[in-house]
Amino acid sequence: MGRGGQSLARVAVIVRAGAVPLWWLGVLATGIGILLPGLTGRRIGVYAGAALFVVCAAAVAVAGRRRYTGWAERAERAGRYDHLQDRGVTTRNWRRAHLWWLLGGFAVAVASSLALPAAGGAALAGAGAGLWLKAAWLGRRERREGQLLWVRTDWAGSGRPVGKRVKGFRTTGVAAGDAGPGGGRRR
Repeated sequence: MGRGGQSLARVAVIVRAGAVPLWWLGVLATGIGILLPGLTGRRIGVYAGAALFVVCAAAVAVAGRRRYTGWAERAERAGRYDHLQDRGVTTRNWRRAHLWWLLGGFAVAVASSLALPAAGGAALAGAGAGLWLKAAWLGRRERREGQLLWVRTDWAGSGRPVGKRVKGFRTTGVAAGDAGPGGGRRR
């Protein structure tokens, strides 16, 4: 990383990193919740869970879009000596940093099934689906603009690519890095 270069992580990869664990923990919590009768009964819990899934997916997918768009419009070109972090490293770092939050959310989702079966797990799975939808939205934007969005790793240390510490995005061409537009594996 010599000559003043910065370490950069893909914005879409950071967003997408939480989608898979949230989805599968939510599905598992929903399955456990269906086994428990709960205070309200399974039918009401499943209907409430379906509604929470849709609401959480939509809320997470839409949240912060104005900030992403604003930073993307003012993004600077990445420097010659900037280091582009691999997709796997970014994903692993995010998951390690949020492990206790993921496990805590899973425990709360399972515990909430005692009152409203399957609803907490469905909300958790909806949050994962919303993150995937947000990453897909970023991928469509990256394809349309013909440039990938990156953020400095020290600014996105908390796992939020548009957090308070972030002061801007960088851009590269669509062939840079090992992840395609939207943060998925390059085919």
